[in-house]
Amino acid sequence: MAEQTVLGRIGQLEVRLAREEEEIAAAQAVRFRVFHQELGARLPAITAQEERDADRFDAVCDHLLVIDTESAGPTEDRVVGTYRLLPQERAAMTGGFYSEDEFELNRLIERHHGRRFLELGRSCVLPAYRSRRTIELLWQGIWAYCRRYRFDVMTGCASFPGIVPAAHAQALSYLSHFCRAEEPWDVRAKAHRYACMDLMPPEGVDARAALSAMPPLIKGYLRLGARFGEGCVIDHDFGTTDVLVVLPVEMISQRYIAHYGAEAERFAVQDLDNR
Repeated sequence: MAEQTVLGRIGQLEVRLAREEEEIAAAQAVRFRVFHQELGARLPAITAQEERDADRFDAVCDHLLVIDTESAGPTEDRVVGTYRLLPQERAAMTGGFYSEDEFELNRLIERHHGRRFLELGRSCVLPAYRSRRTIELLWQGIWAYCRRYRFDVMTGCASFPGIVPAAHAQALSYLSHFCRAEEPWDVRAKAHRYACMDLMPPEGVDARAALSAMPPLIKGYLRLGARFGEGCVIDHDFGTTDVLVVLPVEMISQRYIAHYGAEAERFAVQDLDNR
């Protein structure tokens, strides 16, 4: 494939869509290194043996790659970060969105019939590249992708480390009291997986401490203007406590649209259909 899949550049880093199976495998290998080797996720034996984090959704997703263009070796060895993008139309091909196993996302979608949803997931960056610049590049790429394909709503799971919600009482309570999605965007964790996020009364939450304790990805969503579903879910396989992000495009902070917009618009108008 040619240059059409490029969605953004900052310095030596480039963000674009995976162009071939080998590049999807490279994204899965980065996910394996972060989720399994670094964070201790339990993966199916076959994916662990292949040293790849893979599931049934990968075949119908677009895979956003961050590539170090100055690193030596083939493209597959230069992939340093990834984000998985699942358009609503393709989710139907594999039985729904990934997040529907944990949250009542289908009810939210039904209430907004005619609006196009995009699920974001499996975000990770190799340790040496975990910087604000890399996160900004990922968001530049996502925004260009959303503009090009005219998505209306972004959603997906975001995670706190560990399976004990009480360990994140400040942060989860802050999200529950001050960042909850309200009608018509409210959505709940599924009843059989629901864990309470409201672990402290509003007056007991220290906003500064709560924000300081947030994982960088969740802080990034908050800066953009995202809201969060009701209840969290414990994912024993990945060893995480998951919350659901809801981000209608019209709610994205104008400050961040201005920040990402100029470069993203340039890449958004490129023809990405020939993938």
